[in-house]
Amino acid sequence: MNESYDVVVIGGGAAGLSGAVALARSRRSVLVADAGEPRNSPAGHVHNFLTRDGTPPAELYAAGRAEVARYGGHVEAGQVTSLSRDGELFLAEVNGRTVTARRLLVATGLHDELPDVPGLAERWGIDVLHCPYCHGWEVRDKRVGILATGPGAVHQALLFRQLTCDVTVLRHTAAPFDAEQAEQLSALGIPVIDSLVTRVEASASRLTGVRLAGGPRVALDALIVAPKFVANADLLAPFGLAPVEVVFGGQVIATRIVADPSGATSVPGIYVAGNVADPQAQVIVSAAAGLMAGAAINADLIAVDARRAVTMVSTTKRASPSAG
Repeated sequence: MNESYDVVVIGGGAAGLSGAVALARSRRSVLVADAGEPRNSPAGHVHNFLTRDGTPPAELYAAGRAEVARYGGHVEAGQVTSLSRDGELFLAEVNGRTVTARRLLVATGLHDELPDVPGLAERWGIDVLHCPYCHGWEVRDKRVGILATGPGAVHQALLFRQLTCDVTVLRHTAAPFDAEQAEQLSALGIPVIDSLVTRVEASASRLTGVRLAGGPRVALDALIVAPKFVANADLLAPFGLAPVEVVFGGQVIATRIVADPSGATSVPGIYVAGNVADPQAQVIVSAAAGLMAGAAINADLIAVDARRAVTMVSTTKRASPSAG
């Protein structure tokens, strides 16, 4: 053990970097371990981030790393391979060495489990999409297909119908829609194709459509899917922190680590922020969660240090000979 920090931040995305900036500005010693695998790396731009709309993700994170460094924090490219505890300190294995920390901020995000359709993963984040707020403007007035794999398909169709009149629902593996859902789709002119999608087709530069079972083809400019959002939380298993399932319409749509609004988990000293705790958080929301967690960690450490100071003063007074 040759390095000790107030806080080790695991994850160099919006949540981790934002938390690290807050901590470094409070003069905390901080190490950010960044594996360099942001979930949104396939996307060309970040949207709905006030004053940074349209910024490429890599550019946003580079600016964040520079801000951490500006205030004395350290950002290191590499993996945290294990976490453990030794008394009041946490031990983190980073790039083959052990560092210690008084607190941990885990901002490891999530990964998307995509529908198993050939050709789909290759276009993920480009023109195979899931979020109308992240990508909707870019597909306005285009031909949009909804790959229905669960209970959220109709909701997705209604959201994208706000952006384009050319929306088609491909029922794929979803259960038949109820009468109210069918009525809504019909009233908005959204056709439903009751067939499996067997392949996503694309040219060298863009998605061109999908192939259906039996051979028919539907021409599309974008395909909307509903991935399962799976928290990247294996590192927390030794502390008994396991992801819980998020269920919608009887289907598991995500997993997450439970925490209070500050990011504090049930294990004292371990905080989480971003998509590992909130599967639906966009980049700006994750950044805000990182700030909240960083502030909470700093307050936690201040309280601990204040109690220790009081104890030391009291001990010193008791040990000193009485005046007189």
